[in-house]
This record gives sequence, C-alpha cells and structure tokens, in this order.
Amino acid sequence: MRLRLVARHMTPHPLGSPFVREQLALRATPLNEKRLQPDGEYILYWMQATQRFEDNWALRYATLEADRIGKPLLIHHGLDPHYAHASPRIHTFIMQGARELAARAATLGLTYRFALRRRIADDGRVVDRLASRACVVVTDLFPTAGIAERSARVAARVNCRVVAVDSLGVVAAGSFHKEEYAARTIRPKIAALLDYSLQPVEDRPPSRALPSSLLDSLDVAWLDIGSCDIRAEVAQCEIDRTVAEVETRGGLATARARLAAFAASGLHDYAARRRNPSDEGGSSHLSAHLHVGMISPYEIVAAVRAAASAEQSQAFLGEMLTWRELSFNFCLRNQHYASLAALPDWVGRSMDAHAKDPREAIYTLEELETASTHDEIWNAGQRELVQTGQMHNVVRMLWGKAVITWAPTYADALAWLIHLNNKYGLDGRDANSFAGIQWCFGKFDRPFPTRPVWGTIRPMSLQRAHQKYDMKGYLRRWASTSEKQLEAFGGAT
Repeated sequence: MRLRLVARHMTPHPLGSPFVREQLALRATPLNEKRLQPDGEYILYWMQATQRFEDNWALRYATLEADRIGKPLLIHHGLDPHYAHASPRIHTFIMQGARELAARAATLGLTYRFALRRRIADDGRVVDRLASRACVVVTDLFPTAGIAERSARVAARVNCRVVAVDSLGVVAAGSFHKEEYAARTIRPKIAALLDYSLQPVEDRPPSRALPSSLLDSLDVAWLDIGSCDIRAEVAQCEIDRTVAEVETRGGLATARARLAAFAASGLHDYAARRRNPSDEGGSSHLSAHLHVGMISPYEIVAAVRAAASAEQSQAFLGEMLTWRELSFNFCLRNQHYASLAALPDWVGRSMDAHAKDPREAIYTLEELETASTHDEIWNAGQRELVQTGQMHNVVRMLWGKAVITWAPTYADALAWLIHLNNKYGLDGRDANSFAGIQWCFGKFDRPFPTRPVWGTIRPMSLQRAHQKYDMKGYLRRWASTSEKQLEAFGGAT
C-alpha cells in the first residue's frame, strides 16, 4: 500500500485548536498521579529527546499549560556524564545543537537554558530543584536511551505532576494500542492516519515571559552555551574519551543543509541508489539528527514531497514513515526490545535447535571492535562506524547479520551488536537501531528454509554481497591504513 501524503501548505491550525487538543490527548502520558501545583512559579519543559522548537508536541503542551494557568515557561536542557556510552562524540554533537537552540530561543520568545554536569559526583538534582518551583513538569516521551527510566525516577521524586509527550514520529504513537509485528501490519494504519497527522500547526510562544529576576533566583549553574568553548567544556567531562568527536555537526542548520542536498540530488533514482554503498549521495545522512530530535520528521516529509515525484519519493518515505514508526511502536510496546525475548516464538525454537552448530568463525568482541575479522566488507563497515559515527544502511544489514554466525552464542551476537552500535553510532540507542538489529535476528520477518547456524532466520551472505552490490568504491573509502598503503604502491587490485 502506498502512503498518501497531504500537502502542508494549508492554513496551519492555531495552537490550542481542536486538532491540537485531539493530538495532545493521544500524545500526552502522565508519569505520576500528583497534582498540578497552583503555587508554582512556571511551567517547566525538561527537554530531553526532542531537541528542537519546531513540531515539538511537548513544547506545545507546555505552552498551552502555561497560558491556561497564567504562568511563564522555562525550557531546561541538560547533559550529564552517566548516560550509557557517554563520549565526546555524543556530547559534542548535542552541545552543537544546543548552541543553535540558545541562539534562536530569544528570537522566538522562548526562555531556554542549558546545564552541563561535568562529573558524576557533581550536582545531579537540577531537575528536582527546578521542579520544586514548577506548577507542572513536561518532558519528552522516548522509549530508549534511558530517557523513559530517567523520567520515571524524577516523576517519583518530585511533588508536582510530570507529563511525557510524544513527538516521536508523524503519527501519534498512542494511535497504535499494541505491538505491531511487521511493516505490513502497521503500514495501512499509518496510511489511514497520515493525512490527519500531517496537518500543520501554527506555533507561538507563551503569553507570559519569564522574568529575569525569577531566572536569576534559580539555584542552577547554567552554561553559557552560546559563547563557551565546546571542546574545552567536553574535555572536562567524565566520559569515555576513546570515542572521539566526528566531522558531522549537530544542530538544525546542518540537518537542513543535508536535507536540502538530499532533496536536490539524492532522491533521483533513490530506490536503486540506496542499495549502492559506493554512492555517498544515495542516503539522506539524517539519522543522527532525527535520533536526538534536531529536525522534525514533518519537515523532512514536506521537503521530500516538494522535491520529487510520488514515485521517486515513495521508497524513501516508506523507510522514513513505515519503518521508523514501526521501530518506535516496537520499543514502546515491548519491554524486551534489547533482548532475545523480543523475538517471535519461531526464532526461539530455531535458536534452540541450532545453538551448537559449528560457526564459520568465532571472534571476540575486541576483534570485532577493532575490525579484525577475515571479511573486508564487515571490517570496512566497522571502520566507517568508528570513524564517522554512521554506517551505510546496506552495509549495516550485512554487518549485523554476519555477527550471528561469528559470535559464540546468539545472545552474545545481539549484545555485541547493540554495544558496538550504541558506543560508536551517533544514532545509537535509538529505537530504529534496536529494531534494525533485532530484524537481523528475525524480528518483523518470516521463517526461511533451515540452514546451519541461521536455522530459519533470513540468511545474508557477505560473499554474495560482492555480486549483489557495488562495493568497490566503499571498500576503497574504508580500507585500513595498511591496505591503502599497499594500493598506493600498486600491490592491491
């Protein structure tokens, strides 16, 4: 079924319109049963996963609450060192985006502040203190990256209502009341709701500004993110220094530039080009910015539709809408999304039957992490991930599938893939990442004829990839230093 898309150039709905309220009824989830504190001094929007002002349903909810009770709005955005795989790569990317948010907030009539917790022993209760003076706390609904767990802990501690609001995808996650098991089951449901969900909203700032005297009275050491030396600040943080920052910059400006370039050229013949790892222009390269919410999926859909015919854009939007929203549904509705327990029963039976099959090779996690396998495609993909924080989609499928046949157990294979992806990927810890890795093990798929080790899981061959895909340019780009030196001297073909 093709996804029918409505134009977004219609007259936007005012904030607070019946459409907005209907959407928020689907998107807002109370995290505790505490009451709104009428004596509070502001509405607090604790920004976590939706790091943007556009198409931000949590910000819309907070703005409406602020106007409803006649209070100002404070946007708090924090970064601390104890999230999983905290590193200069992720810290720098997020802080670059925060710098743009700080620069744009005042022009939009918003009060935005950023706080950096440098060491684990430093003050870790900033949100609690801000919440102690708030009427209500609004935050982002997000199923992975530890955000749901962190939000629940805060909601249990503070004395006011805490509400998480979904800005995950285009269609409200609350529209799907159970776990969907495949693209074919969620696709027609998305198609039925898409026109409605894509209707634009006219955002505006809250009616009351936050007084500077109130802001100054808050016991928070805000970071001047607009003028600080980000690299120097990151150097002071207690994080994993083995994962360095990368060339890709965080922020809306970079995301929009990438979107414009992709819409101008990458959409041409996308259905074929996306399967060519040697074609760098055949991917949007937006997954990292989407992961932390720096750019709106609505904006991407609108740009793609404006730039290409329905036939050209359909392949990309099928991934952007169907598979992305299926991934969020999976991680929201299945608490086992990071374990083998999330897989269908037929996969479990297959793994039980083939657990002791001889493997093609047995590698350690260290050997995988250092790209020390016998296969040049796998090694190239791992190098791309380590050096850039990204990996071509086709190679990532091959990369994930191969480890199933190389790890001592299926559980090791899953744990190692999640570790590698989340440690090095700028889009690691995303629902898309967990769903993509689980797909390698049979999630969202069907049984295939039985083979050794694979059992009835869909097999993928690195050897056949040379015939199936154009790998030459990709392999040259991500060859090891020694391979590049050898080629320079005419010793490689």
